[in-house]
Amino acid sequence: LTLREKICQLFIVTPEELTGVDGVTMAGETTKQALENYPVGGIIYFSSNIVSEAQLKEMSENYQSYTKIPLIISTDEEGGAVARAADTLNLTKLEPMFSYCEQGSDTAKANTALIAGYLQSYGINTDFAPVADVWSNPENTVIGTRAYSSDYTQAEEPVSAAVKGFKESGEVCCLKHFPGHGDTSQDSHQELAHVTRSIDELKENELTVFRSGIEAGADMVMVGHLIIDEMGDELPATLSRDIIDTLLRKELKFDGVAITDSMEMGAIADNYGTGAACVQALNAGIDMILMPSNLEEAVTAVENAVQNGELSEERIDEALNRVIDLKTANNIIQEDSAE
Repeated sequence: LTLREKICQLFIVTPEELTGVDGVTMAGETTKQALENYPVGGIIYFSSNIVSEAQLKEMSENYQSYTKIPLIISTDEEGGAVARAADTLNLTKLEPMFSYCEQGSDTAKANTALIAGYLQSYGINTDFAPVADVWSNPENTVIGTRAYSSDYTQAEEPVSAAVKGFKESGEVCCLKHFPGHGDTSQDSHQELAHVTRSIDELKENELTVFRSGIEAGADMVMVGHLIIDEMGDELPATLSRDIIDTLLRKELKFDGVAITDSMEMGAIADNYGTGAACVQALNAGIDMILMPSNLEEAVTAVENAVQNGELSEERIDEALNRVIDLKTANNIIQEDSAE
């Protein structure tokens, strides 16, 4: 792969950002040309991209037919209020995960197996779920009933079971939002959110839930735009090598794909330039960038950063290898056809 192709593989984008067309509900020549220009690693669907089951399946098949390296095709399908496909297609609707917290691991596993089953039938091979945040702050509005519990110990088993439900169904899953968004008072969609707990408190509480999901086999961890005040660097986790390297890689021994939360969110968009934030995230140890607000600007900035020595090609290769390993392990790339 060329350097540009390697870099493009590290991005997951909306159909609209890829093509420059609003309200994309099909993939044709415009998409094919866009993927030749920007051979991204993945696509993320929102409700606006979904019209019917047949349309969704055909669009996913077309996307895959246009690529040299098969795509991660993803969505946010948690159940409850965050269910892009179930809401739009009037499928059997799950309640928010919090409402099942007394029903144990079997229910958590059955719920994610159900979600994985219908997503896969539409060619969606990756789900940005389960939520590993714990609703420990009653005033927290961004997580709330999306969490499996308000108790850290109680959350460990259903999160682990949810991962197993996805994995046994062949669906790539992603724990979110590391290192834990359930105790914050701010919403990172609008602003940078602060984690006021000490590192030791995080290790004893939030990180135990992520650990349970990682040990169950989670493929990805989504890193949130969350500042750990004790770190003292005022950097959100998405841009902080200390947080990614020390807590995610070393403390939790996670060697899968670390992906950012959406880079369009106010926490990043209002405080950092698109290109600069993407370069900083990759330098911090992030492997995939989700939803840069300007793909062209982001790819160019990363390319320039490698060429001028600000970002090493070895770091790009490390990230790319994790992405390719994930795709191969989950049969997105068929091993017999991998070069």
